[in-house]
Amino acid sequence: MKSKKHLSFTELRKAFSSLLRQLPDKRQQAKVNYSLHDAMMCGFACMYFQDPSLLQFQIQLRDAENRDNLMTLFEVSDIPEDTQLRDIVDGIHSEQLRPIFKEYFSRLHRGKHLEQYQFFPGFYLCSIDGTQYYSSGEISCNSCLKTNHRNGQTTYAHKVLQAAIMHPDMRQVIPLMPEEIRNTDGTEKQDCETNAGKRLIPKIRKDHPQLGIIIVGDDLFSKEPFIRTILSERMHYILVAKETDHIAMMNAINQSDRLQEIRSLDEKGRTHVYEWINGVPLTGNNKPILTNFFRYTILATDENGNEKINFRNSWVSDLELTREHIKHLVRGGRCRWKIENECFNTLKNQGYHIAHNYGHGKKNLCFNFYLLTLLAFFFHQIFELTDRLYQACRRKFGSKRHMWETFRSYIKILIFETWEHLLDFALTPKKYSLGWTRAP
Repeated sequence: MKSKKHLSFTELRKAFSSLLRQLPDKRQQAKVNYSLHDAMMCGFACMYFQDPSLLQFQIQLRDAENRDNLMTLFEVSDIPEDTQLRDIVDGIHSEQLRPIFKEYFSRLHRGKHLEQYQFFPGFYLCSIDGTQYYSSGEISCNSCLKTNHRNGQTTYAHKVLQAAIMHPDMRQVIPLMPEEIRNTDGTEKQDCETNAGKRLIPKIRKDHPQLGIIIVGDDLFSKEPFIRTILSERMHYILVAKETDHIAMMNAINQSDRLQEIRSLDEKGRTHVYEWINGVPLTGNNKPILTNFFRYTILATDENGNEKINFRNSWVSDLELTREHIKHLVRGGRCRWKIENECFNTLKNQGYHIAHNYGHGKKNLCFNFYLLTLLAFFFHQIFELTDRLYQACRRKFGSKRHMWETFRSYIKILIFETWEHLLDFALTPKKYSLGWTRAP
């Protein structure tokens, strides 16, 4: 697929710069040494190259014209010290970054790169799940979630409910603006994933008013109040429904003779069992939601000839279950794991250091660093879909970790005028002369 200019690094970065330059600055201008743009963009550059020491390296790299890669690639005029950077980022309201997530999603949509993510014509799977990105036994703020342990100690944490567009056949996921799970002033009850979800769903609909959305989530969300929130926003759902957590529904199913089944045998001798029933009460309430239940089981025979369950899961959905669609819907339900495997696992274990404590702050620093990391991940996901040079680098270096280690080594000794210049150099370094500016 041909790369499109509006999805290039430069154009994506310009869009982010434009947003940052429009943010209201409430600081006393006479005491301002660094702009909001430069502080946020420096933080973003560290997350983008997965290197917390990037700022110091770029200061050392500056040439006679006071240029460095933060200037050429990220349009940073002045590089703040770490403490000043944290103070500035801490004061920026996180919700002000929401438009950039919507902008990048719209650019992918305009470039027709999202067509391959359609689960049904015009409909997309949007998986939601929570993750923790900060934990400390000492440093805390009023927004921290608290866990009191039996030994008398308390753990303070920050968590987020993340949403992402995905497809069973696509390795890349498209992150949406997440919802922070945080305590608020004046409330004694702690925030939780379910409450965050009730805030997140309307925000997703507001950001994407015409998008066909199927919310995919775990058993925590397959409860009547949350499902009503989904339906009220003109969305569909496929949610894990553990049988032990839905006693009334399972009693109704067991008493019914409408449960349908398909069995098939695979090349390994395993039996795949698909069961489904439409129009069952979700709860035992007087006016329960009617939902559709389906279950998927993999049976295998051991060496003694005994049949055992290798895998079993069950879901509820408002989508009609049919013989033609049941296997596809099971794939959609199982796709929920992608947000853990392709998003959270990547952010935690493949170089992004999302659980690393870059700073807690007093207001928004912790969540803003998460958002900057997520935006860096978003850039990279876009390039995996659209950037031929980036894709060529991925093939050349094999692992992402090796590729980014190479990129970091180059930007610490050479100044690149563009992102494409860096990629091309990484692909074919021998064709370039070595007369560039080097670190002193």
